[in-house]
Amino acid sequence: MNGEQPGKRSQLTEAIAVLARWVLGALFVYMGLKKALNPAEFLNLVRQYDMVSNPFLLNSIAAALPWFEVFCGLLLLAGVAVRGTAVVLVAMLVPFTLLILKRALAVAGAQGLAFCMVKFDCGCGSGEVLICNKLLENCLLTFLACWLIAGASRKLSLRFSLFPIPTSTGHIESRASA
Repeated sequence: MNGEQPGKRSQLTEAIAVLARWVLGALFVYMGLKKALNPAEFLNLVRQYDMVSNPFLLNSIAAALPWFEVFCGLLLLAGVAVRGTAVVLVAMLVPFTLLILKRALAVAGAQGLAFCMVKFDCGCGSGEVLICNKLLENCLLTFLACWLIAGASRKLSLRFSLFPIPTSTGHIESRASA
C-alpha cells in the first residue's frame, strides 16, 4: 500500500461520484432545455435519423424527450432515485449512440470521408460535432451512469433508490446517508 488510509480513499471516491452525478445531471438539464426551447429544430434533427415515419410518434418523441431529459437531470442533481435514473439514462444513451454511429458510417461512406472527420448536428443540443468526439463523450456518460447504477454517489442523495434496500444487518435502508 502507499500509506493512504482506506477511509480517505472511500471519501475521495464518494466525492468524485457525487461530482459525477451532478455533472451528469447538469448536462442532461442543459441539453434537454436547449432542445425543448427549440422544438422545431429538434424535430428536424430527430427526423434525420429515420427512426419512425409516423408523424404523431415523431412529434411525440421530439416534444417529450427533451423534457424527460431535464426531469432525469433534475433527479440526479437532487439525488432522488439515482440508480433508477441512471438505468434510464443508459437506456437512452446506448441506442442513441448506436444511431449516431449508424448515421456517421452512412455519411462517411456517402461523402468518402475518414470516419473521424465526419461532422454533423446529432441532435444532442451541442450543435455540429465531430462524431468521434461525440461517440467518446457518450461512452463516458454511459460509463458514469453505469457507475451510479453500481452504487456510487449515495452521499448527498435525498433518496438513492426508489425502494428500500435491505442491508447485511437485516435493517432497511431507505435514505442515503448525508
